Amino acid sequence: MGYLETTQNIYTKAAATPDVGLCCTTSPAWAFPGLKIPGKMLDMDYGCGSTVNPRDLVNNPKVLYVGVGGGMELLQFAYFSREKGNVIGVDVVDKMLEVCAKNLATAARQNEWFKNEFIELRRGDALNLPVDDNSIDLTAQNCLFNIFKEHDLKKALAEMYRVLKPHGRLVLSDPICDDTIPDHLREDEQLRGLCLSGALPLKDYLKLITDTGFGTIEIRARRPYRILDTKHYDTDHNIYIESVEICAIKDPVKPDGPCVFTGKTAIYIGDDEYFDDGDGHIMYYNKPLAVCDKTAGHLSALNRDDIVITPSTWFYDGSGCC
Repeated sequence: MGYLETTQNIYTKAAATPDVGLCCTTSPAWAFPGLKIPGKMLDMDYGCGSTVNPRDLVNNPKVLYVGVGGGMELLQFAYFSREKGNVIGVDVVDKMLEVCAKNLATAARQNEWFKNEFIELRRGDALNLPVDDNSIDLTAQNCLFNIFKEHDLKKALAEMYRVLKPHGRLVLSDPICDDTIPDHLREDEQLRGLCLSGALPLKDYLKLITDTGFGTIEIRARRPYRILDTKHYDTDHNIYIESVEICAIKDPVKPDGPCVFTGKTAIYIGDDEYFDDGDGHIMYYNKPLAVCDKTAGHLSALNRDDIVITPSTWFYDGSGCC
């Protein structure tokens, strides 16, 4: 049995009988006025963060969500995009699609604003999405891509890129691990399917995303997730796993490389009112300017004692240099 088949079996069981402990969501469900989330949806929140951010969801975007789970994030996306078929949910597990549809029917009874026609469920594979090229404003997945091995992960990212419109957004929430995970754990199909052993180092994950063609990357959150400990897993040391929330934007990659925002800022503390680096970055006295890691490197190379570059906070909330 291959790891993808093992994963499908895990989530077929999780659809039939909700497994509250299957994933450890590290951020609370967004609460919006007038939005009631059915209890079964909350029990089936098989993610490691959130892909729903109001600032991504202006002007009724067309949304594609891959790996539907219990339907909670589909419902949250529909809250912002209340038009027929404007939110598409894709899943390869038939039982998950069936249960998700039932949960959405419950949501329609509990929320006056919500209509089932807002969300279209499609059977499909993340490696071959049943969606047209350049047709989606925002794509999202939560705790799915970490299951894929590198060859399949590249395919899944390329598919997300294909269906996005220019300047469209891919929002991801996935486990990452900067420690070394032993090969015998990485190859354990059950552990990979449970989102425990497939996590990549953040720098490797980001490189796969930028190599796909995404020109702007935002790190929006980085949090503790799980530990593969020596008592319960075949490892000689505790392996610390985090979760990360990322937004990758289908912007052209600039000649000097992609812009990756990890929460760094530049602060000018010189004698003038502002500093202009001649490359489009104007810093006013003592006002932090969010900068991507590339710009932070360029400014650091100036070796000026009146420019301070702060460390990465792993939290970026928009605006900035690029």
